[in-house]
Amino acid sequence: MSNKNVSDQELLRIKQGLTDLGDAVFQLSRSPSPEPTVGPRSLTGDAIHGGMITSFASQGIRDNSDRLIVVVDNDGITTDNIDVENIVGNTNVTGNLVVEGSVTAQKLHVDELTADIRLERSTPLEFVASASDDIYQKGLMWKKEGASKQFVLRSGPDRIWSSEPIDLQTGAYYSIDSISVLSGSELGPTVTKSSLTEVGVLSNLAVDGNFNIDQYVFWNGDYMRFGIGTETPNGTFGIVQDDAEFIIDTEGKTATFGTFSTADINIITDNTKRISISATGRIILGNDSDSKTTVKGKLGINVENPTADIETAGPVSFDGKRFEVSNEAPLSGSYRKGDVVWNSNPKPAGYVGWICTREGTPGIWKTFGPISS
Repeated sequence: MSNKNVSDQELLRIKQGLTDLGDAVFQLSRSPSPEPTVGPRSLTGDAIHGGMITSFASQGIRDNSDRLIVVVDNDGITTDNIDVENIVGNTNVTGNLVVEGSVTAQKLHVDELTADIRLERSTPLEFVASASDDIYQKGLMWKKEGASKQFVLRSGPDRIWSSEPIDLQTGAYYSIDSISVLSGSELGPTVTKSSLTEVGVLSNLAVDGNFNIDQYVFWNGDYMRFGIGTETPNGTFGIVQDDAEFIIDTEGKTATFGTFSTADINIITDNTKRISISATGRIILGNDSDSKTTVKGKLGINVENPTADIETAGPVSFDGKRFEVSNEAPLSGSYRKGDVVWNSNPKPAGYVGWICTREGTPGIWKTFGPISS
């Protein structure tokens, strides 16, 4: 078609149409793409391959994400966060599981538990026996290099066993049936029997019944007797060593002390014998010529109630000289020169007594001390 057949008016209309078309294309390029719509008709999954579907929703799935959240491949599903109310069925977790919150479980089975937070429970911690395992050696255990620290249940008999000392707070105590049996300073009032083998200093010790100290000191509560070196003293108090027994006893209102066996007895001061009494009854006062013995009161020898300072019922001897009383000079017996017999029946014109002038049996005797008529 030549230009001669197109009028100027038609050219103007064509030019205006091209301008409008350019403006429309420009406006379309600046406008957002319209959401694609799919009409109400079926679409099989085989018809979708590749590409990205946004704001996807189905009967059971709604996609509100604006970035990649879930990756599904042959190894499974990979995602960063899962928010679910229930996981039904058995679930295995391979790797570490971090829970930033609380875990509520009816039963929890673990091989090892490490926790840095306190354990809050409303029910007891139970160790339950099973057909393949019992309850013994169960409890608390702290492990480090070397032996573990244990607080567990043991058998034979059943008991709570600790591998370490039990250290109580000051003022605390061990009790049985709410009664203190052992504190830091004393045994409880209900502790009546013990097998103590060593104690420190005792004060206010009360013993009810027999007691035995090192198989050497004995108290017999049945017979009320105390023995040192013997379980069967022959007095209320008895000491036995090397077959010698010293006793202190009472009989009625009379007190007795001395040796019960055939042994001598010495009364000493400053580790020196002052009075010695032999088993045969011989009594020695003092231990040498320097000893001094004082008798205060009246001394009677074979006299029940002496009336003089010294009173005897028989002869006496002073410095080797014998003095006795008779109504005549001796007719028998051995005497020494200077021995004196006092006249037991002095009379006027008689003599005070007789003196031995030559020793013999009975010796020579002369009168002395004439008595006036």
